Amino acid sequence: MSLLTRDRKFYREFFSLVFFIAFQNLIVYAVNLADNVMLGNFYEPAMIGATQANRVQFLLQMVVNGVGEGVVVLSSQYWGRRETQPIRRITAIGMRFSLSIGLLFMAVAMLFPEWIMGMLCGDETEVIRQGVEYLRIISLTYIFFSINTCMLAAHRSVENVSVGLITSSLALVTNISLNAILIFGNLGAPRMGVKGAAIATLCARMVETLAIFIYTYRDKKLGMRLRHFLLRSRELSHDFVKAATPIILSGASWGIAMFIQGSVLGRLGQAAMGANSVADSLFSIASVVAYGASSAAAVFTGKTVGMGDRNKLKEYVKTMQVLFLMIGVVSGVALFLSREAILSLYGDKLSPETQALAREFMGVLSITLMGTAYQVACLTGIVRGGGHTKFVFYNDLIFMWCIVLPLSLLGAFVWNLPPTLVFFLLKMDQILKCFVAVFEVNSYRWVRKLTRDNGQTEVAAP
Repeated sequence: MSLLTRDRKFYREFFSLVFFIAFQNLIVYAVNLADNVMLGNFYEPAMIGATQANRVQFLLQMVVNGVGEGVVVLSSQYWGRRETQPIRRITAIGMRFSLSIGLLFMAVAMLFPEWIMGMLCGDETEVIRQGVEYLRIISLTYIFFSINTCMLAAHRSVENVSVGLITSSLALVTNISLNAILIFGNLGAPRMGVKGAAIATLCARMVETLAIFIYTYRDKKLGMRLRHFLLRSRELSHDFVKAATPIILSGASWGIAMFIQGSVLGRLGQAAMGANSVADSLFSIASVVAYGASSAAAVFTGKTVGMGDRNKLKEYVKTMQVLFLMIGVVSGVALFLSREAILSLYGDKLSPETQALAREFMGVLSITLMGTAYQVACLTGIVRGGGHTKFVFYNDLIFMWCIVLPLSLLGAFVWNLPPTLVFFLLKMDQILKCFVAVFEVNSYRWVRKLTRDNGQTEVAAP
């Protein structure tokens, strides 16, 4: 069998999904980059404090994304059979999970901001102060983020991806405009610094939520109405919990690990935290196509499994692996070549030590991104999208908790390695997982049918 399919429809549909999802992610991360650059030009501790505070947002993102991916994995297989009634019930189930998680995170962040920032920033008093001010306000966005994530996942499962592009564009314009006004005190507004950045993000999330619900109400494909969010189904709830729990646990495990990684970097000094802030912002931009390909692969794989065409599935999987490798090389090179351009946006507001470390950190990420593009798309895209949601959870547990974190903690606090080598230890799993991905994705043990033949028969409860 050829490595590349000759099915033109596949390329048209796959790259359409990749484009819309990647462009949506680009806009989302452009908001983060704008926050980072503007705060970096305002006051370096404010930039670092906001970045460290957003470790909580990242943990929330990983958990709620797990709920969203559960919606995608289950719904996309029903979409392969063109059954939309079960998808509406699955969306309602996912929304209840998302809202509960968002409320929990909001409560913890509002009640214990000093404790959270103390864990993340070590003895950097000014960074902690800035982070606490940011976290108290930004925690209000968690509920809106949770709602948006679930709804966009539902639309993505039925290949309705333009909604994310439109709503994220509105959020970007809102956020950048308000950032310029509130951070620096333009147009007669008070000079609010890190508080202004948090308020701008809160307003952007609210605008995004409103836009998503307006779009959802007008959309005919998903057909969601407010009454549908009250739908219940014991059978589909069981299916959702079974499919989504490993993804949610995997996301939680990964998010907690990233929180610990942030704490490790926080104890390497302000320069290491600042360099990581800059490097992560650029990495998010450079990796949008890779993560877009992963999301598209999950939808495409789930739909093909739902259709039951195994030969076509194998043909597509081989083609996607080649595409993932190509995307990784291009993305890694682009990240490396754009280092100086990104650093120039911060002017002379960053210390020379922060700039030097940021340059080295971005060099490390340009290498590991090549591995990320392949293994993430194979494992969280194809394997998880095909129905084997537990594998990624177990794989992440082994690599993160048994290899990456122990070695990075030893490197930072026992071996006293330079920050760049510690940073590499924190990211090395992105290369190591590629070997697992090659074996697992080509074994096809991950093909699981998750749909019910009586999916249309569940009864709604008031």
